[in-house]
Amino acid sequence: MSLYDDAVLVLKGYEDQADLRQTYLDHLASHPDGMWKACGDGHITASALVIDPSRGRVLLTLHKKLRMWLQMGGHCEPGDATVAAAALREATEESGIEGLTLLPGGPVALDRHPIPAPCHWHFDVQYAALAPAGAAAAISDESLDLRWFAYDEVADVADDSVVRLLQGALARL
Repeated sequence: MSLYDDAVLVLKGYEDQADLRQTYLDHLASHPDGMWKACGDGHITASALVIDPSRGRVLLTLHKKLRMWLQMGGHCEPGDATVAAAALREATEESGIEGLTLLPGGPVALDRHPIPAPCHWHFDVQYAALAPAGAAAAISDESLDLRWFAYDEVADVADDSVVRLLQGALARL
């Protein structure tokens, strides 16, 4: 199965955000290249909020280009077998934490957001990843900073999409 086919199956199985989910599916139906950064009308991205439930905290990255506190994430790559694998790869690369595991149940949320030209939209498929006990984060080249925040601090530093992602993840814990 291709990454494109996996994305369609994941989205069809996602039961929340019906209108937005349909927007994603319509985009993929009209853009066979909609998984890739080269698709100028927008593309699927994959992200994961790293959670340490034992300490009641999440790991956020201060994104180098956007200068915003966000969950780990980015573009799908040809070696990614699934959207979930892309999200886990991105979370591992950007957090420096080995042994992350995705929260069961598939994506936690979807978030479509505009980005600067030459592309127009990121269609982000958002997961949550559980950090192993004693996880130590290490900043990557893609971040200005990397920091743990208590659940109740997230709304003070991050935008609504990250807050919604956290709320969805906590509802599953």
